[in-house]
Amino acid sequence: THIDDGGRAFTIDGPARRIVSLAPSLTELVYAVGAGDALVGVDRASNHPPAARAVQRVGDHARVDIERIVALRPDLVLAWRHGNPSRELAQLEALGLPLFHLEPRRLDEVPRAMERLGALVGREEAGRQAAQRLRDELAALRARHAGAAPVDVFYQVWREPLLTLNRDHLVSDVITLCGGRNLFAALPQLVPQLSVESVVAARPELILATRPQAEDGEGARRKPAAADFAVWQRFRSVPAVAHGWMYKLPGDTISRQGPRIVQGARNVCAALQAVRDERDAEGKSGSKR
Repeated sequence: THIDDGGRAFTIDGPARRIVSLAPSLTELVYAVGAGDALVGVDRASNHPPAARAVQRVGDHARVDIERIVALRPDLVLAWRHGNPSRELAQLEALGLPLFHLEPRRLDEVPRAMERLGALVGREEAGRQAAQRLRDELAALRARHAGAAPVDVFYQVWREPLLTLNRDHLVSDVITLCGGRNLFAALPQLVPQLSVESVVAARPELILATRPQAEDGEGARRKPAAADFAVWQRFRSVPAVAHGWMYKLPGDTISRQGPRIVQGARNVCAALQAVRDERDAEGKSGSKR
């Protein structure tokens, strides 16, 4: 018996052989433990690894194709508890489909998810090995930035309406690992809506947003003139605006609760370090005057 992230007991007779994944992060986790060949259905956003693009589509974050999922006869349906439509998940469960909620909310929970998934699909050793690799990479990144000078960060999820993330989201955990302070961590909602004025009053030193993965490369890119940042250009009292400390990150690696989160973390850490370096350089030049 396994306990899923909804707190429910889940029993499966033997390793899962026909898996449906309802989120791209879950799809990546399945491949990470070596069970990609068992996937019979994935959501439309599942684009990594490339093999996932050939798997039958069964809906997206807004709508799940229940009839298609039933027709695939899965023995395991992996669900994203806070991302998939709750009504449709309830329908799948009412039809007797084996639904397992898996949603890492902390960095350390991602490798643990690999181990749990490995056990569900009969790939325990592969799950353990993948988990250990990720733990080692995260530990190295954490050690590298331990004691780094703090940077005040505003993470912009969406521009209209203006949305951010609180401390309960994986991205906030990444910001903390890199030595940053999520300025809106204490808000009660997972994805709070903000006013422009509240962000200006918080005076972030760094503003982060995301871009589509296909737009270019893997690293963070400084784009002070981008449309995502246009609203801030008139607020020169905000350090991030005054210095152009506004970066766009590859969206897939930072926003997915899967194995590539370590790449997303490296990009966030690089952006924070760039702010520190420029801040220090300006401090030194100012002290010489």
